[in-house]
Amino acid sequence: MAVKIRLARLGCRNRQFYRILAADSTCRRDGKHLEVLGYYDPLIGQDGGKRMGPNFDRVKYWLSVGAQPSKPVQRILFQVGVLPPLLMLAMEHKNDPVKSVQ
Repeated sequence: MAVKIRLARLGCRNRQFYRILAADSTCRRDGKHLEVLGYYDPLIGQDGGKRMGPNFDRVKYWLSVGAQPSKPVQRILFQVGVLPPLLMLAMEHKNDPVKSVQ
């Protein structure tokens, strides 16, 4: 079973927010998941920033056992400091066949 760390969309049409989930790669976006790892609200709050709340210990655990984050989750984890910049760049180059050839 391949595990992905990805976003599940919640909320309504003009007020969406997302949960960060560990899920089987064959499951649907909003379907069955293994564990909720945090949340991400892309709309700007009253403090002027986007709200992110990943559970750092559980995210690190899932990454250590081989879970692969999706591109949006990679950006979120990089912004909050879970993924270091070098690992972030290595993951992007590994997944992109055009960049890995050059």
